[in-house]
Amino acid sequence: MKILIIGGVAGGATAAARLRRMDENAQIILFERGEYVSYANCGLPYYIGGTISERDRLFVQTVDGFINRFNIDIRVRSEVTSFDLKDKTVKVHDIAANRDYTESYDKLIISTGAEPIKPPMPGIEDSRIFSLRNVPDMDKIKSYINQHKPQRAVVIGGGFIGLEMVENLHDAGLDITLIEKSNQVMAPIDFSMASIVHRHLIQKNVSLLLEEGVAQFESIEDGINVVLESGGSVTADMVILSIGVRPEVKLAKDAGLQLGSMGGIKVDDYMQTSDSSVYALGDATEVFNPIINKHTLIPLAGPANKQARIVADNILEGNKYIYKGTIGTSIAKVFDLTVAAAGASSKLLNREKIEHISSYTHGSSHAGYYPEALPLSIKIIFSPEDGRLLGAQVVGYDGVDKRIDLFAQVIKNGGTIYDLQEIEHAYAPPYSSAKDPVNMAGFVAENILKRKVNIIQWRDILNVDKAEAMIIDSRTKEEYDFGHIEGAINIPVDEIRSRLNEMPRDKKIIVYCAVGLRGYIASRILMQSGYTNVYNLSGGYRTYSCAIADNITSEGLCDTLIKDDGEMENKESAMIKTIKIDACGLQCPGPIMQLKKNYDEINLGDRLEISVTDQAFGEDLNGWCRMVGAKLVSMNNS
Repeated sequence: MKILIIGGVAGGATAAARLRRMDENAQIILFERGEYVSYANCGLPYYIGGTISERDRLFVQTVDGFINRFNIDIRVRSEVTSFDLKDKTVKVHDIAANRDYTESYDKLIISTGAEPIKPPMPGIEDSRIFSLRNVPDMDKIKSYINQHKPQRAVVIGGGFIGLEMVENLHDAGLDITLIEKSNQVMAPIDFSMASIVHRHLIQKNVSLLLEEGVAQFESIEDGINVVLESGGSVTADMVILSIGVRPEVKLAKDAGLQLGSMGGIKVDDYMQTSDSSVYALGDATEVFNPIINKHTLIPLAGPANKQARIVADNILEGNKYIYKGTIGTSIAKVFDLTVAAAGASSKLLNREKIEHISSYTHGSSHAGYYPEALPLSIKIIFSPEDGRLLGAQVVGYDGVDKRIDLFAQVIKNGGTIYDLQEIEHAYAPPYSSAKDPVNMAGFVAENILKRKVNIIQWRDILNVDKAEAMIIDSRTKEEYDFGHIEGAINIPVDEIRSRLNEMPRDKKIIVYCAVGLRGYIASRILMQSGYTNVYNLSGGYRTYSCAIADNITSEGLCDTLIKDDGEMENKESAMIKTIKIDACGLQCPGPIMQLKKNYDEINLGDRLEISVTDQAFGEDLNGWCRMVGAKLVSMNNS
């Protein structure tokens, strides 16, 4: 059998290797228009930033290595310009020899991938505007940085590659402006979770411009002027264009293969196209999403590799193996944060008109009493009918990957929130808690589903009529003073029973705390005391305050100084008595109580230095300092 493969990297190279392992006698020819047949595409940004120091480490297999190990005819710098379904031939342009020739096939595999979107706007052909798709693109960016030593970069697009480039250009020493047309970065997650990323980017001194588009580029004496649709502009020494990708399907379309509704190549469960001799895989195809019960575009390396194995087996053994689709499990590193998602987001489900419930929980990467426990924010989305898990999003600093993998398996297997409760995880204090955050997400969801608590979302609380509702802050007075929802009355959870007479029975009662737990307890007390219209704010004040703070700037985080390196710009600091507090691992109200306790004991002129891992702690520290008459000298993020 003679099998031709168009395109290498994740899909094509994997299919070629699998074909050879399964059939030593098959004639396999792989065409790749670039110079490299198999490399770590996802590692390209990290070589630019210096995290990956050796370029050669990006190459999974060389051409010679492929030929020697697998006996595959690898033809790099060979671009397939067309193929004929009737004659079963492909036309190839040999770039090095500048000649065209034709090759026949018994079976054809299309692995052309996706191409960066490059809209036709004025000035976009400037040589200092880059996209990142392959090794030559990476080399151009790296070479430009090394030769020209740029100081300012604009990254257009807040998706995976855009954010990875923001971090890596920042690591390379550049000042970064990130421009995103949407109201959030990271499209696979919802705004409430993306707002955590927004805050982290600002803390890293990234200038973040949301809901802003680019109109054109202007070449000026000292760089590129990025003209915004709003009328403003940003000046940079280089620009990274990362506004998305689209499937590269011109060959397939011209040959007459059927395309799907999203513009990708249409394939069946066997990854077979509308022509029985042609298979397609990877970013060029539309794959089945079992959550929304539709085919869609999900350009990820993991699914492409799995599809390649199935395609190879189906070609050699007949169509026996089904690709069951993908739920789009993804993860990305954004400076210190890890952001992950699996399944559908709320905005996707809203678009598809699929009923769902969202629930927020906040926990720690491991047991809080063990050192270095770090915050973990989780959003799960489930069906109100049977609790089927439809989606999950996790944002945190440690342990995000293993949690999203647990969620993904439950979603992929059609599981429910009850399955989350029963997940058996490996537990020891350095790694988790006896009830893992995944279990806790399931417990909270069950309470919602079985109406043990009614929830209200952060968006809805913004529109509450204060004349018809009473908002109760069930946290401590110290937490309330740090920051609270406008119009809320502070009744700590431990005082709820003794202050029932302060809460009207003819109004909606909305209760909230830091993360939702104390609000749930307060709700249960009220519901069992005869109150029938009680709601708990899902995710508590932490989710609410972060989601509404999208306009915060780095200057607003601290009155005087924010630095990443922890250096205090005060020559007299060595002469000042400093009390150091370690509140790491504590969740609210722990850090605030430690702050208040020690602040009440220091003398005039003393300095108090507190280390905290609770993300929400710093948001209202300015206000608290003004209230008590303290000066916030610095806030360092590391």
